[in-house]
Amino acid sequence: MSEFSATTAQALSIADVLEFAEVRAGKPEIATGRGALGRTLRWAHVVAGRGAIALLDGGELVLTTGAGWPDDGDGLVEVAAELTAADPAGVILELGGNYAAAPAALIAACARAEIPLIVLHGEVRFMQITQRVHQRVLAAQTEALEARAEVHAMLTELGLNRSPIDYVVERLAETILAPVVLEDSAGRVVAWDGQGQAPETVLRDWGTEPAAGGAGAPATAAPQPGTPHAPAWEPADHVTVEAQGKRFGRLTALPGPPHPAGRQTVLELGAFALALARLADPEGDEWLQLSSKQLFDTLLGGRFRRDAEVAAQLTAAGLPIDGRTLLGATLRGTGDFGAHASLERAVLETALRRAVAPEGRVIVVADPEDPSPNPALLALLSFAPDDARVAVAATPPLATRLAHELGMLLPATTPAPWRAHLGLGAPGHGLRSLITSLERVRASGHLAPTAQAGRVTVQQAERQALAYLMRGLAALPEVQEFAADALGPLLEHDAAAGPGHSGDLVFVLEAYLAHPTNRSLAAQRARLSRSVFYQRLALIEDLLAVDLADGGTIATLAVALHARR
Repeated sequence: MSEFSATTAQALSIADVLEFAEVRAGKPEIATGRGALGRTLRWAHVVAGRGAIALLDGGELVLTTGAGWPDDGDGLVEVAAELTAADPAGVILELGGNYAAAPAALIAACARAEIPLIVLHGEVRFMQITQRVHQRVLAAQTEALEARAEVHAMLTELGLNRSPIDYVVERLAETILAPVVLEDSAGRVVAWDGQGQAPETVLRDWGTEPAAGGAGAPATAAPQPGTPHAPAWEPADHVTVEAQGKRFGRLTALPGPPHPAGRQTVLELGAFALALARLADPEGDEWLQLSSKQLFDTLLGGRFRRDAEVAAQLTAAGLPIDGRTLLGATLRGTGDFGAHASLERAVLETALRRAVAPEGRVIVVADPEDPSPNPALLALLSFAPDDARVAVAATPPLATRLAHELGMLLPATTPAPWRAHLGLGAPGHGLRSLITSLERVRASGHLAPTAQAGRVTVQQAERQALAYLMRGLAALPEVQEFAADALGPLLEHDAAAGPGHSGDLVFVLEAYLAHPTNRSLAAQRARLSRSVFYQRLALIEDLLAVDLADGGTIATLAVALHARR
């Protein structure tokens, strides 16, 4: 970065110089380069004689009368070529001294190089123009230094306060008044702030193959200035977040207005602060958990107005939605793991990610409403439409794959009874089906498994539709009242003590309803002899005044038991 590049946002342009009263007094005429009047200049020089051209560094505004230049011929062509080769920001030629009109050779050379050539038809004082230019340039440099110091102080405070990553990104976006996106090294969006723009607009270029890994620039169009006085709009800027030779991700500022310190400078300072925070978190858990937590909060909390908003955020975070099979899932350990809870969670999450890879995608977070020391994991899954792992089967292929991955990850000291309990929601297509799948499997909690593969037990929405439905409705007062009315006599009997009160009628009823057409099997499940089991059933029929062979009775009691659970 040159010493003047940070001032680009407030830099003086040739168009600005043409507005100076001192220049207007000379009756300026734009001879060439009308389309390049936005070129910025970093200084102004009065050039007299041919030898002074060699002293130019580029980017200056050249003021000259052509004194000491050849009148015409090859000599003037050479001077014009030398002048344009120095790459000045613009040239102001005052007529009346050495030339009565702008030389054709100079006009042609400036036109080829797209350098503005301003011809003054009246006499001006070059010292006044250079003084004005230098004042403006120095003021812009001072403003840039002050703005840079202000941004540096802000980011230092955020670092000392251990501010979360999303808040740092938010402050960066507020500073440059444009959307800012932080992505990890895989191109997944970690945090972003849209400065009032919709997520589907800000994030539309993330989550696609060309943008993955930081390839390509976001194509989000810059707002067009509405009036001649509107500020120029800066294009998208990108800065790599890296430290100690490690690349952690990329920080992108979408098109927006210029900043006194330079948008690129602000991003570089922000990237440095984020890299330091990333070094303090060597496992990268904060980046990974932040993105996941925000997405689940958005989904489960209904913090979105349009489906397109959250679909864009999910896609940008690495979970494609369009044209995919989607479902929600839960995963928890059951029984004694034999090691710290953090290791159990790490093993479960890693095994699930491996089971879904490489074609599938998953976003995982600990259930924020699970108060247990080792909360269940919530997962959003996305597969190709023809992926066999989401096939509905007695033993889901995904569970078999998960069991295989767990077998390679579990410590040898893991107690034999420990199991990973996988809850699978109904697969579907589109965002709404994904939300429904996740909400239902989460609300159902831990149900009795319908299948097992290795150390993985499974509950499935398709095979436990009633249980899933009632878990979602059980909190309603009307449902609890219905369950109490339907099972009240049994509950009272089980709670009583004394002769004839076995306390197991509800348990017996559950065993019977699990196998209503096979009482012998139901008796085995209840761990009672058939004669005792039949006696219990007769007592249940007497207490409830029902016929347990009646289909309506079976349905009513099954719903009541699910609601009570």
